[in-house]
Amino acid sequence: MERVISADLRELTSESDWISRAFAVRNNVSANEFRALLFVMIAEHSGVRMTAGDLRKNMGLSGAAITYLVERMAENGHLRREMDPTDRRKVILRYGDHGWDVAREFFTRLGEHTHAALADLPDEDLRAAHRTFGALVAGMRAYRAEMPAPIGQDVVGQD
Repeated sequence: MERVISADLRELTSESDWISRAFAVRNNVSANEFRALLFVMIAEHSGVRMTAGDLRKNMGLSGAAITYLVERMAENGHLRREMDPTDRRKVILRYGDHGWDVAREFFTRLGEHTHAALADLPDEDLRAAHRTFGALVAGMRAYRAEMPAPIGQDVVGQD
């Protein structure tokens, strides 16, 4: 079953990559900018306060590259900066109104297709899938933690 699940994960990754590229082209964002949006969205949904430093670490980019990326995305309305209410020295990255609008417009139809595809599965299967995905993410994060950061791929415009 592990091999079957690994094959499913590769197929899911391939489909996800296609969707991310389509979103990026349609909304004039680079691959790195799309990745940044994903990291910020994941943080927001899990209640984590994402700083530019956190984003830099997650993406494995230099400080200069993250500064440029965040600046461009803030100017375009995809992200906004907010003071951390618990530590005024920190700036938290959040989705901007424009970012939510374009994400909602693009991903609503995907959500409808996903809902239809899952509609006939019993809740116990969905709970098992959730546990499986959690284990896959944990394994991938452990692997990423062992790997050196891909520094050197953060040349502006090189996506």
